[in-house]
Amino acid sequence: MNILEEAIIYSTVMHTGDTRKDGKTPYILHPLEVAQIISTITMDPETVTAGVLHDIVEDTDGSLKEIRSRFGDRVADLVASETENKFPDKDSSETWIQRKEESLLILKNSTDIGVKILWLADKLSNIRSMAALYSEKGENCWNTFNQKDPLKQLWYYKTVAELLEMDLNRTGAYKEFIKHINFIWPGTFEKEKTKYKKYREYSVEDCVVIGKGAKSVVYRYNDEVIIKVYNEKNTYREIERENMIARKAFVAGIPTAISFGIVKVGNKYGSMFELIESKSLSELISLDTGRIKFFANMMAELALLIHSTEIPPEGLSDYMKEVYGWVNEGLGYCDNELAGRITDMISDLPEVKTLIHGDFHTGNVMLYDDEPLLIDMDRVSICHPVIELSGVYMFYIAFGELNPAFSELFMGFSYEKQVEFFNEFMKAYLKTEDSERIKEVTDKAALLAYTRLIRRVYKQGRSLTPEQTELRDYYISKINNLLKTVDSLDF
Repeated sequence: MNILEEAIIYSTVMHTGDTRKDGKTPYILHPLEVAQIISTITMDPETVTAGVLHDIVEDTDGSLKEIRSRFGDRVADLVASETENKFPDKDSSETWIQRKEESLLILKNSTDIGVKILWLADKLSNIRSMAALYSEKGENCWNTFNQKDPLKQLWYYKTVAELLEMDLNRTGAYKEFIKHINFIWPGTFEKEKTKYKKYREYSVEDCVVIGKGAKSVVYRYNDEVIIKVYNEKNTYREIERENMIARKAFVAGIPTAISFGIVKVGNKYGSMFELIESKSLSELISLDTGRIKFFANMMAELALLIHSTEIPPEGLSDYMKEVYGWVNEGLGYCDNELAGRITDMISDLPEVKTLIHGDFHTGNVMLYDDEPLLIDMDRVSICHPVIELSGVYMFYIAFGELNPAFSELFMGFSYEKQVEFFNEFMKAYLKTEDSERIKEVTDKAALLAYTRLIRRVYKQGRSLTPEQTELRDYYISKINNLLKTVDSLDF
């Protein structure tokens, strides 16, 4: 007996007596349908087997340990990706959003194509049933589900579609999935998504890297074109959104590069920009460190322009939610009193209507025809400028304090020159040579920067290594020293 045959027998036994939401259809037909859908995309036996078993842990007495023992690690890991935390002590309707958000995070962070195929097959099977029920009952169909709000159901299925698009948009299963979403929620996706589409494909294998950030790498493709290649976690819709923000900012007078097309680079998305013989400011500084002051002044003028610009908030990110996350997901894990003090200071910041860039550093600014152009716009939001300055302090000062080599690799020029750059930037930004005034504002930015870095320490979870604990304590000591003189973040 092969692994798939054994899985079918095992799943049939485990789901005996269970039915689908209609109370009539034997439940086993759903995992079998999922396996059949998977087989239209891949014949990888472990992925097909996982399709047969994907609801065992969630909906029966079976365990992941037993699946691992009987069917192997690979199948167990695939099943785990589709297994929600049921929160047995709470009503399922109350935990619906939390469960879906947690599972979507697993999908977004996965680089395993088997996980994505399994998700598509399961959701397609589910939405087939949903579409059939919608055909019969219309809006009354929602009473059948734990989540009775059709807009929340739309959010979930739409997000799944966006996360799967890059890898599976050419499959018949994906196109059918989009058709069912558009049937239940008309106009959600362009009809073009249900048709065959071939993305223009480019290789950057021999291209020079001219910029690098947390979410993308920028390559010089030729003398006229650069390509910004996003990491695997970025969906097509997220890139479209960034391009939309760039257009809005450009219309408002902020110099920014406008993409003329989204392309495919290997298994990632890329945006193309026509920037003839342009270089990032990081690259230019590395070539001529004698012009530090010139480029610092240019960045300061660009920051002042951004921080005085207003645009409609539609489509912009809520960066303050991110800022509170710096506290709650870092200091909040280890020092509630300190976290409370900083949270209060953030809450006391006056409301503003002007913009910040959100990822403001010399790697994200290109010099084109002697004019600076921003190339990374996805974090543009309406926010207090001290938030921006905290990022600048983090990039040029805090990153390299304990490990200059790390910041030099990221920024492209020496840590000594980064410190010089920051000092010149602050003079130009504040339009003063007054050292006390510069220190006052710098300390406010530093306080938030170290808070942000503590969250970075906890990025992999609350259990820290001795080295991570030492780093966290160093940042906490910095914060405590700053709080001796900083009592407000506004300036």
